[in-house]
Amino acid sequence: MSPAAPIRTPTELYAHAIAIEREAAERYAEFAQRMSDLGDENVAALFRQLAVFEAEHLDTLEARTAGLEVPRIAPGEYAWLDTSAPETAARELVFRLLTPRQALAIALDAERRAQQFFADVRATATDPALRALAQEMATEEQGHIAMVAQAIARTPEGRVDWATVFGK
Repeated sequence: MSPAAPIRTPTELYAHAIAIEREAAERYAEFAQRMSDLGDENVAALFRQLAVFEAEHLDTLEARTAGLEVPRIAPGEYAWLDTSAPETAARELVFRLLTPRQALAIALDAERRAQQFFADVRATATDPALRALAQEMATEEQGHIAMVAQAIARTPEGRVDWATVFGK
């Protein structure tokens, strides 16, 4: 999850953070719906809570950058699954096969990549304001990592119901 060029300013970091948070909010909402469809309300509730956290953080980032020229990050730069449209057959198949534990594993991996991204920015930044901002963002991701890791520990391995997958 490293950008093509090093992050040199808080505005550049905000651009990446906004893209990361937008993807997370969308994916968590999507995962929550899928887990609800599967009848796993515990995991669905966690994903709904995380979707709210990510959306709130996105709102905060957008408010902080109001009036600034924030670079645009290409859609899909931080995609969790793929960059195709949500209604494609491949994406639908992934969601039909996705167990609660697998969804949590995808989320954990994404949160860890985000946390590492912000930690890397902090480690390479020469601007104290940029370092502080990156540290703030890395710390927030660490909290999400802990929530998802705890949920994985409580969630048994699932199995794919092939009859459901193939509509039998």
